[in-house]
Amino acid sequence: MPPHFGSITLSGLTLGAGLLLLAPRPAAAQQMQMMPPSQAELIRGLLPSVVNITSFVADTPTAAMTAASAPADQGSDRPKMLQGSGLIIDPSGVILTNDHVIAGAHDIHVTFFDGTRAPVQVLATVPSIDLALVKFESQKPLSAVRWADSDKVQIGDPVFAIGNPLGIGQSVSSGIVSALNRNIMDTPYDDFIQTDAAINHGNSGGPLFNGSGEVIGIDTAIISPTTGSVGLGFAIPANDARFVAARLLRDGGFVPAYLGFKIEPVTQDIATALDMPQPVGSIIARVHETGPAGAAGLQVGDVILSYDSRSPSDDRALLRDIAKSTIGQAVPVTVLRAGQQQTIRVTPIAWPEPKTASETKAGQPSGPGTLVPPNLGLSLRVLTAELRAQYGLHMHQAGVLVDGVAAGTDAFDRGLVPGDVILRVQGTDVGKPEDVQAAVDAARNQHKAFILALVLPKAQQNAEPRWMALRVGAE
Repeated sequence: MPPHFGSITLSGLTLGAGLLLLAPRPAAAQQMQMMPPSQAELIRGLLPSVVNITSFVADTPTAAMTAASAPADQGSDRPKMLQGSGLIIDPSGVILTNDHVIAGAHDIHVTFFDGTRAPVQVLATVPSIDLALVKFESQKPLSAVRWADSDKVQIGDPVFAIGNPLGIGQSVSSGIVSALNRNIMDTPYDDFIQTDAAINHGNSGGPLFNGSGEVIGIDTAIISPTTGSVGLGFAIPANDARFVAARLLRDGGFVPAYLGFKIEPVTQDIATALDMPQPVGSIIARVHETGPAGAAGLQVGDVILSYDSRSPSDDRALLRDIAKSTIGQAVPVTVLRAGQQQTIRVTPIAWPEPKTASETKAGQPSGPGTLVPPNLGLSLRVLTAELRAQYGLHMHQAGVLVDGVAAGTDAFDRGLVPGDVILRVQGTDVGKPEDVQAAVDAARNQHKAFILALVLPKAQQNAEPRWMALRVGAE
């Protein structure tokens, strides 16, 4: 409701000639009544759109060290009670929250701002994106939030969060947008809005509002050396949350689209190794044998420059675009291969299994004073059956084994370790140490500063190849 300024009602008052100066007052009062509401009144008007969520699970969830949901009951012989938050996105009683707030729960209740407590049913969840919908059967329309365009959010914008921190009840905190497109390695799609507004355990699933009272994100995680907020809170952008929520409401679920490859960002060193004028796009590190990418002809080493006529800002943006693709509908993908651009049409399929992949960052530039010996400081060996068994590799693993890495070299600084397997160098598969050295020598003859090596990390569960730019000479 509009603010009340205690304006004087002049109706029925007879004004004499000496009081004519008071005539403009009604117009001034009307203008004041049309002013935007104060922040305090704005916030008070939003409180009914936010709910506290209480759920009971058999065991404390192991998901997300940084998750901002609060275990409120630590008894070892009874179900654990978790506290979280949610926001009403439809007047019929549809509530959006984080999946980790309700995951595995057998009893879920919401508490409204007026103290009303009621059970809710789960409509749908997307664990890979950490979002979920629950429904309260309301007999009257509820107050739903308004969405903002999160693509327009800027660093420094004022924000405030409403939620249930530490289970103490609905609370408000304020701050600014501290950063955008944050990757906290929670999912392959990370694009978090970072804020210094106090986000604590129990805020999970609650809204992050802009100064106009529109939702710009869903509070999801914190990073802290303690159990409390230190000003590092993270929210899923509103545009992503809206897209997923709409799919959940329409289809009862959401399965990301899948192409079947592993990609990495093109770093400056990788761009240099590929003779690219600047680092753009994402480079393919692996093509899965049965996926659409392989069937369409995409190859390891291809640099994806655009997807469906858009140029994603980074590899995570590309994965988000792929995830949102229409399953079964062919999409043009422009790649750089051997210095030439070409467009390949790829048809996404539904993700075949739960998303559990983790990201591996490309090597960082070497520091001053690192050595670049003729052999890069690498001791290399041909893979034999004995070596495959020794290093836990499958019996048909191809490539060249890294048997040793000299300390103080560029390769050492970039993270190569004994047990790594070099699969390819500069786009060519390698099977013996001489192949690697020949590629190094060729790059030096061409006065290249870097070569690009595809490396399978030392045997570990679900290990995926990654591209590494290794220095072979001066810039």
